[in-house]
Amino acid sequence: MTRLTLPVVLRLLTIGGIVLVLGVVFAVAAGWLPPHRLTPGAIVDALEAHDGRHPGFRRAHAKGLCIAGSFASNGNGASLSKARVFARTDSPVIGRFSTGGGQPYAPDGRLAFRSLALSLTQANGEQWRMALDDTPIFPVATPQAFFDFLRATSPDPKTGKPDPARIDAYMADHPETRAFLRWQQQSPLSTSFANETFYSINAFRFIDDTSKTWMVRWSFEPETPFEAIDKATLGAQPANFLFDDVIARLARGPLRWRLIVTIAEPGDPTDDATVVWPANRNRIDVGTLVIDRAMIEENGACRNITFDPLILPSGIAPSDDPLLPARSGVYASSLARRDGEHGKPSALAENPQARRAQP
Repeated sequence: MTRLTLPVVLRLLTIGGIVLVLGVVFAVAAGWLPPHRLTPGAIVDALEAHDGRHPGFRRAHAKGLCIAGSFASNGNGASLSKARVFARTDSPVIGRFSTGGGQPYAPDGRLAFRSLALSLTQANGEQWRMALDDTPIFPVATPQAFFDFLRATSPDPKTGKPDPARIDAYMADHPETRAFLRWQQQSPLSTSFANETFYSINAFRFIDDTSKTWMVRWSFEPETPFEAIDKATLGAQPANFLFDDVIARLARGPLRWRLIVTIAEPGDPTDDATVVWPANRNRIDVGTLVIDRAMIEENGACRNITFDPLILPSGIAPSDDPLLPARSGVYASSLARRDGEHGKPSALAENPQARRAQP
């Protein structure tokens, strides 16, 4: 097993490891921290200080591609939740593929989160939004830990690099983050968005017609067979290889993922996203996500959507995970800032593959 020494941590940070992996943002949204300690604006300021200020772009997961399709329920989810999306029906979907970090022109060849964000609309107009990542665990368990990490790994104005002493101090207090880095080093990385599994990471509550509650997590598992990329070759990959690949695949036909709901058993943590549940938990296939088209963000429907995981239909509710109520505020703050900004074209705007993908 590779020993995760400080030089190794710094190398991961340099190539876009956890700094760019931490693409989910947090905020004060439900009184979980006193206002004098942490506010949505302060978190957004910290994100901008970390990756630079890029007008017109999201402050996290800045590089992305709009997608659209549908979710076809097979009816199995109706036994767990009264949400209408689980009836035997198709629900339209708007979504976004993205890579982690706040730099909109960063190359795809980085060890960073690959993410799938979705907004499903039920027949009655209620929406189910979610932001999923390609890791089953998260590097931090609380909003405060994320904020502390962000500060510890921000560049020193004098050197332009993070201060090793501050990183070392943070890691000493947060073994869960060090464990995530070790997992990231050792786990295989897919060649494509298309053959990647995406995880809710956080736990939620499903509520059925009798008001019975189920604690769940979910994942979207691809029908496209998994292939691993040699991580040593990441730096040599074309700048937009992940997005070019998914656009080319969609030109040949739709891409599909199975939505798998995992049911917790007593004792499984629902308030700690750094801990994965045991592999023997009950898993239920509740339907198929079909993505059949892509659009650059300049004219894509995902441009101004905040994929807030607390926008939920009746029948789905948050768990006690402190990360969940900590996201809405910063999503809203980030949107408010970029909505009034005029930025440069996205990284894919002048991309031949992306132009061919437009309707």
